[in-house]
Amino acid sequence: MPEGPEIRRIRDELAAAIEGKTARRVEFHLPALKKWNGRFDGLEVEAVTCRGKAMLTRFSNGFSIYSHNQLYGRWQVVPAGQLPRSRRQLRLAIHGDQHWALLYSASDIEVWPTERLQEHPFLSKLGPDVLDEGTSTTLIRTRLEDPHFRGRSLGALLTDQSFVAGLGNYLRCEILHQAGLHPSRRPRELSHEALSHLSATILQLPRQSYASAGITNALQRAEKLMGKGALFEDARFLVFRRAGKPCYSCGATILRQQQGGQACYLCPACQPQ
Repeated sequence: MPEGPEIRRIRDELAAAIEGKTARRVEFHLPALKKWNGRFDGLEVEAVTCRGKAMLTRFSNGFSIYSHNQLYGRWQVVPAGQLPRSRRQLRLAIHGDQHWALLYSASDIEVWPTERLQEHPFLSKLGPDVLDEGTSTTLIRTRLEDPHFRGRSLGALLTDQSFVAGLGNYLRCEILHQAGLHPSRRPRELSHEALSHLSATILQLPRQSYASAGITNALQRAEKLMGKGALFEDARFLVFRRAGKPCYSCGATILRQQQGGQACYLCPACQPQ
């Protein structure tokens, strides 16, 4: 599933293509939404924003289209008139004069009055977006010490969108490794220094990933690895999907464990239980 940095980059692409422009035609292909066909045609796309992993496309009629890619959804921006060949099912199409924004395979698409978006069942439960400029290390630290969160394992907490929006499995693994913490540890067990380090890392790594198109490894190391012929996917991570390979920090073998129904990657030496 795309995580906050990936969704934010997709938002940037969509905004550059359709924000502030007229949607000549908006097509809904999910049966439950076909009643909206024609009701967005000729309207201005006032803004394209995202909250965590949700995309919000606001139109000039007072309504917004909420979409969540989940596992299989994928946005594509193409030149107007050039529908790509794809085996995926087209769910939503926003046709502009210069570009078309096409959402394939997503099943979580809704139309909401813009002024009531804060009532949406998913959006209303989100914590602060990890990529928002207003989300600070102080705010993250406060949430880690909140009674609602401080007793939970970090492995579960970091993918809970009510704690912080935008984190997923790869960011969870990378943050915990960078902070030197085992997934079973709980905020209430950590020293002030460890909490401060974790708070800073929760912001730093997702923001680096967003700025670098997905790299959470040390940037110079990743660049050096790719310069020697490594594929991007093999160079981008510290521990994620690196089971059986040596830790960059200490040389110990990276492990793969199940945590909250997902594979969690960690270094047993750098992240002792």
